[in-house]
Amino acid sequence: MNAQVGNQWIADTELEGFEQTRLTVAYKKRAFSATLVRAADNPKVARRAVLYIHGLTDYFFQEHLAEAYRAEGYAFYALDLHGYGRSLQPGERPNYCADIAEYYPEIDAAIAQIKSAGAEQLLLDAHSTGGLISALYAHEGRYREVLSALYLNSPFFEFPLRGWERIALRALVALGRWFPHIAYHHGMPSYYAKSLHRDFRGEWRYNKKLKPTDGFPITAGWARAVYRAQRRLQKGLNIVCPVLVMHSARSMRASQWSDDLFAVDTVLNVDHMRRYGPALGDQVALAEIEGGMHDLALSPPAVRAEVQTVKFSWLGQVLRQIPDSSRDT
Repeated sequence: MNAQVGNQWIADTELEGFEQTRLTVAYKKRAFSATLVRAADNPKVARRAVLYIHGLTDYFFQEHLAEAYRAEGYAFYALDLHGYGRSLQPGERPNYCADIAEYYPEIDAAIAQIKSAGAEQLLLDAHSTGGLISALYAHEGRYREVLSALYLNSPFFEFPLRGWERIALRALVALGRWFPHIAYHHGMPSYYAKSLHRDFRGEWRYNKKLKPTDGFPITAGWARAVYRAQRRLQKGLNIVCPVLVMHSARSMRASQWSDDLFAVDTVLNVDHMRRYGPALGDQVALAEIEGGMHDLALSPPAVRAEVQTVKFSWLGQVLRQIPDSSRDT
């Protein structure tokens, strides 16, 4: 892995009160560019830090997530992976990868940057597709032993398909080997996006050019990369650090609008998280949240509060071995 770790922090292009730096990395002789974001008011001395990794058709915009971590004494960082969000370059295929290991060097570079700032404990907080990537990274990544804990928010462990759809997926995966850039549909169910953004029925504001309502086109090559990664994960991993898999209590396929969309996972099947979560390692906890949406951090306020309570209670247990002096700054 060759990497140029970002040294120049500039004002973030998307959020006030945040800064960003560019990470230039290489994977199999290909160059990629990712963006590391941090809270401008991170604690000056923080023994604990968190690195957040987003999902598909996504990027970091959840300011309240950073605020919650900073209130607990964590230095907050987020990574917009190559092809996503702030990192998307002109002419670059959005959200595409041929192998999820393409993302490892930029995670390496982000961790190196965070550790250089003095963090002794590092939490990886990852959502959906980011959860799949992060689970495999925690299993085999270069800095897997640096991770103190792994928190997975509705991780993408399996495609939420039924019957003939599974057969179609296997055919698409086979096609992706030879015709990786063939697009077959858009990635995000629009009802989910409409339950999030203020322009529709949600409470959040984000850049719809970076996180479009109908998603970006999904390609056969991407489907192949994700499917192969999922198959590896489903056989079981050996993640050494403590893991918390958190998800909604229920899933639902949405064919029309309903207020129920504010209280279920409309993107993935939570049964897959229940099934494969326990085999990630020897220290895995599972928690389901009644009324949770796909991105638990974007659920209604009372649900978000429960998510934070459960998560920080777990972190207090698994990270209690090292005293936290960051609150003294």
